[in-house]
Amino acid sequence: MTVIAGLFIVTGIVGLAQHWSEFDRLHPFEADAILGTLVRLLAIVCGVFMLRGHNWARWVALLWLAFHVGLSIFHSWFQTGMHALLLAILAYILLRPRAAEYFAARDRKISGAGAGGRGT
Repeated sequence: MTVIAGLFIVTGIVGLAQHWSEFDRLHPFEADAILGTLVRLLAIVCGVFMLRGHNWARWVALLWLAFHVGLSIFHSWFQTGMHALLLAILAYILLRPRAAEYFAARDRKISGAGAGGRGT
């Protein structure tokens, strides 16, 4: 999970750097600029919270990549295929029983069940 979370963080940071290099100071609030920034920030947030073991972050990460598959439909078939392949690989890794155990263990630790709290 650490590698995948790290990849999301790096992808978001690199995407922000690239996006900001294309930033137009004369028109800073265009929809593309705002959406592009939010999508890249979301990747960073997903990565950080996956590292912290929050289960919702893996689902948002999957939705994030599915969104990219949808966007790539308007580009080349190669780009669509690559995003779809990445989504399949990520889904395989994040939906495996070991991943579920990782996030469940972290959720129990976060809620205090592992530290003498009232777990269910």
